[in-house]
Amino acid sequence: MCLAIPAQITEHDTVTKLAKVNVMGVEREISTRLTPDAQVGDYILMHAGFSIEVITEDAAKETLDLLKEIDEIEQTQAGLA
Repeated sequence: MCLAIPAQITEHDTVTKLAKVNVMGVEREISTRLTPDAQVGDYILMHAGFSIEVITEDAAKETLDLLKEIDEIEQTQAGLA
């Protein structure tokens, strides 16, 4: 099973096909070779250092909200919240 995380492209070099993305406040550099139409501002699914699909902002936010909710539940169960 693989996990792809939504991220937003903040910078993109169309020559090298490298982009900086923001994932819940963390910046990473990834390859956009698999999503050649991706642009700055787009939301993508990121897996293993690659953008694998351009997605809508609504889909990205829904998934990120669910990930935050899972984290909150886990912290509450661990007595950290």
